[in-house]
This record gives sequence, structure tokens and C-alpha cells, in this order.
Amino acid sequence: MNYDVIVIGGGHAGIEASLASARMGVKTLMITILAEQIGASSCNPAIGGLAKGHLVREVDALGGEMGICTDKTGIQFRTLNASKGPAVRGTRAQIDMDAYRIYMRNVVLNTSNLDVKQEIADGLVVEEGEVKGVTTQLGNTYKASKVIITAGTFLNGLIHIGDKKQTAGRQGEFASVELAEYMKSLGIEIGRLKTGTCARIDAKSVDISVMEIQPGDTPPPPFSFRTDKKMFNPTQLPCYVTYTNEETHKIIETNFYRAPMFSGQIEGTGPRYCPSIEDKISRFRDRPRHQIFVEPQTMDETEYYINGMSTSLPIDVQLEMVQSVEGMENAKIVRYGYAIEYDYVQPTELKHTLETKKIKGLYTAGQVNGTTGYEEAAAQGMMAGINAALSIQGKEPLVLRRDEAYIGVLIDDLVTKGTKEPYRMFTSRAEYRLLLREDNADMRLSKYGKALGLLDDDYMEKFEKKKADMEEALDFLRTHQVTPNKAFLAQLESIGAIKISDKTYWIDVIGRGDFDREKLITLLPEFDKYDDEVIVQILVEAKYSRYIEKQQQQILQMEDMLKIKIPAGFVYNNISGLSNEVVEKLEKATPPTLFSASEISGVTPAALEILHVHIKLRQKSMSKK
Repeated sequence: MNYDVIVIGGGHAGIEASLASARMGVKTLMITILAEQIGASSCNPAIGGLAKGHLVREVDALGGEMGICTDKTGIQFRTLNASKGPAVRGTRAQIDMDAYRIYMRNVVLNTSNLDVKQEIADGLVVEEGEVKGVTTQLGNTYKASKVIITAGTFLNGLIHIGDKKQTAGRQGEFASVELAEYMKSLGIEIGRLKTGTCARIDAKSVDISVMEIQPGDTPPPPFSFRTDKKMFNPTQLPCYVTYTNEETHKIIETNFYRAPMFSGQIEGTGPRYCPSIEDKISRFRDRPRHQIFVEPQTMDETEYYINGMSTSLPIDVQLEMVQSVEGMENAKIVRYGYAIEYDYVQPTELKHTLETKKIKGLYTAGQVNGTTGYEEAAAQGMMAGINAALSIQGKEPLVLRRDEAYIGVLIDDLVTKGTKEPYRMFTSRAEYRLLLREDNADMRLSKYGKALGLLDDDYMEKFEKKKADMEEALDFLRTHQVTPNKAFLAQLESIGAIKISDKTYWIDVIGRGDFDREKLITLLPEFDKYDDEVIVQILVEAKYSRYIEKQQQQILQMEDMLKIKIPAGFVYNNISGLSNEVVEKLEKATPPTLFSASEISGVTPAALEILHVHIKLRQKSMSKK
């Protein structure tokens, strides 16, 4: 059976890869261990969060499915960091895990050009360094010139609960052992990581009345740019907050010797920013308590996810520590928490397209690349699917720059720096945060989604109208000035805005104060024709206009810098600030320009800046001779 693209895995990365490829008109096959588990949320029942929400918005702006599915199946929506600047705000939604999975499975099964097979991939067909297909445990061979592996935690997956170990990719599901071993045989560098999840509690056994209530936002913020905000009014359920205490910590501490992560049973490195409860107690013993979020897993609220209590302790310890927490004294555990170790591909093995360097046509995406999180997985899956399809079509790949998208930051970080621990996206990883906001992801990326055929005409018509309105409004604000006469100063005073003393551009007037729609329309009644979404972005652009201009200048300077030639015979090993690894790679590759150097794995933007300075110094020195 012949296909153009085969995707191995039906998780968040596999879904976006399969849908992108198929929607671009390429004949695609998804091979997954259990068809009913397509779209399953292995860990927490939530999508988005700080920086992760940016990724979801970007996937959506490109034409992906995660944002739409979240809006349709979400049970609570919130904007995190709402009191801070727009660059670091993040949308987060609790989802109905069952509804999310069913929605995604049905979308996959009803997509043209996309077939699904419930089998276990156990190997690849590789000829002369090029992938030709996939073999399965049922003895089938499926041919394709592009294969995308999105195996999540399934490659040599090993679950730990106390001293009990179980070979599995997720609780109750087979691991992918043969495929993991086959990938090692190809000479691809494979590492070992660890992640974990927490217990799920019978909702009837929890006393939520003694916990802090955490409601959703009103109005709720949707994820997808294709969701009609005026019609978006989902039923929202509250989450709850409780805390560990000294008794909880004592229970955990007295059982450290039974914890797989301390006993030496687990070899893989765990996520630094999402530690298990036993790791938190060990590292932060001075803290009297730790926050626990009690989150409904579905609209029916039959089970609660105990966010903040990820663990691999034995089942008797899990029950004791859970029941030591206020509100959970009578808790009944439905599903125990566990840790899982798995193989991952060192992402320095990949090109920026997510194609492996060693095997032509073989791509990897998602948690198998050393990341953690549904959102990071979906973003990689989207880009792998797009680039596999573009390659089939004989077109240039799509590689998003660091100044274009968090997706660009994510992939560039992975393939240039690699990772020794599960990688998680943070806003601090992006150099150009003011340019890469959640609210403007459509402005940055929808042009690509349209060109790829992943966004329909109805959406693009609305998008073009919004874009035109924004450009018109911002052009007016940047080119028109206002004089500080008595009438205007009185207007400013009436709305509590900062007064001006000289002739000032409108964008600076708006940017200096705490403006909302009402205040803006008071000063500029003609702006009433713009809808709320446009007004919000106008106000953000005005408030940060000078900073945004500065970041755009920095980007142009970087582009100019990358054009600079590296002199023949340039000596790297005496340059202060360059690591031995970078020096070794530069000496080996002898790149002709800084752009060529930037494409070498491990050569960071900081290293490029240092090189730039030293090239300039050498040029000055030579000119004096």
C-alpha cells in the first residue's frame, strides 16, 4: 500500500502532522496503537498556559486544529498574567478530556486524503540512507517517501509506581520497543528522559467546600481566531485550590527510599519546571506548603486531576499523602500517579524542517524530540507535516524565524542547542517577545496558512478586513499629530489621560496612558467603526510602539549581520566567550558567512554576536596596516 506521508502516532503531534499533510492534498496514513486514543491527553486536562498559549494560537493561525478543538471542548477559560503586559499573558483552558479525544478522533477519521491504521510500527524501510516506508507488527509494509515519527513517550516506555515497573507507552497501552531499537540501529543519537503524572481522585470523595474556588474568566477568551467571540459562551466549571502541609511532607520524606527517582530505579532526566511532589519536597524543604490545583477532567466532574502532585511513589504512600491534604481526607484514588521513562531523539540530529540529518525523508516531532507539553508537540507536528508535504510537492520548506513565531524559537532552540532534559517553552526564551504576542499570531502567520491551503476563504476574508482596519488605524496614529490647546487638554483631563505639552503624534498620546475603548473613542470618535478585537490590538501597538520599533531595528541589524563574510583562515580558538564546542564546530565547518555559521548546530545568537565583534576588530586592524 502506497502513501506519500506516513505519520506514526496519534497524539497531539501526530494529529497536527497528519491533518496538515492531508489538507495540503498529500496522501497520508496515520499508524496508531489504539484508534480510540487518538487525541488522548496523557497527563493534565488542560491546553495552553504561559508561552504555551502562544504556541496554540500560532498553530491555529497556520490552520491547525488544537485551538478549535479546545474552544469546542473547553470547560474553563482563563488569561494568565492578565495584570502584566500583553507579551507575557497566556490563555489556558481546562478541557473535557473525553470530548477532546472524541472530537479529534472524528476530525482525523473524516479528513480527506487521510487513512488510519490501528497497528504498531516496528521498523522502517530504509534504502541507501533514504526512508521508503514503515513495517508493522502485523506484518504489513506501507510505502512512503516521507515518514514522521510522533511516538511521544512510547519509544521503550517504562512506567514506574514504587518498585513496580511495567513496559508501556501510557498506562494500559503497549510501548513501542522494536521501533526504538530500530532507530538506534540507524545511528540516530537516542537519549533517555522521564516525565510523570499524578493521581486521579473520585470526585464524590473530595470536599471542595473547604478549598479556594478558581472560576473561569468572564467573558471567556477563546483560543482560535476562527471562533466567533461574540457567540462564544461555553459552560464553565470552577477549579479548586488546596495545599500540602507538614504532615504531607513528612509522609513523603519518610518514604524517599521507596521513590524510584531517588532509589536509582529511574535513569532518565525529569522536567526541571514540572517536578514530582517528592522532588519538590526534597528540593524546597524550607517551604511549609505547596499549592495543589484540583481540576475536573470532564464536564461530568466524575474525577479530579490533582495538579501539583505528580508522583511515582508506591500506591499506599500515594493514598496516605493525598488524604493528608485538606479537603481530601476521604479521597479515593481512581487512577494512581506514575513516572514514565522513554527514549527520545537528540534534536541536534534534526534540520530546522524536523527532518533527520542522517535519513532522508524521516522526520520526528513532539515529545520524542525531548520536549514536554501538548502544545510544544502540536507545534512540531504542524511544522513536520507541512514540511513533509512541501517536500513531496517539490516546494521550498517552511522554516519560521525566531522573530516570526514562538514555533521558530522552539525549533531553533531544539535543533541548535539540543536538550538533556524535557524542554518546555517560556516567554523568556524569545528575544522579541513584544513582536510575538498571542493577540497578533494571526497577523504574523495566517499568510502562511493561506498559502499552504490550510485556511479557508471565509476566514481569510475576515482576517484581511481586520488587517486592513488595523493598518488604517495605525497609519493614522503614526502620521497625525495633535496640539495641546485648551479644548484637547480638557478632553485628556476628563478621561484621566496624561497631558501633553508639545505637538504630539496620536500614537504617543494613546501609548502614554491607560486607555480602553471608551477613552479612545472619546478622543477619536471615528475609531468607533472598528470592532473590539481591532481596538485591543491598536492599544497594544500604541502602548509599546517605540519598543516594537526598537526590536524591529534589532532584527534588521541581525539580518545585515548574518550577511557578513568570515575571512579565510579566521582563528576561532583565541576568542573569549566562545565555548570549546562552538570553536570545534566552527573550525570543522569553516563557514564562509555568519549566516552559514548560524546554521551550524550549537552556534547560538550570542556566539554570532561575539564573532561579529571580532570580525569587525580584525577588519579595523587590517585597514590600519
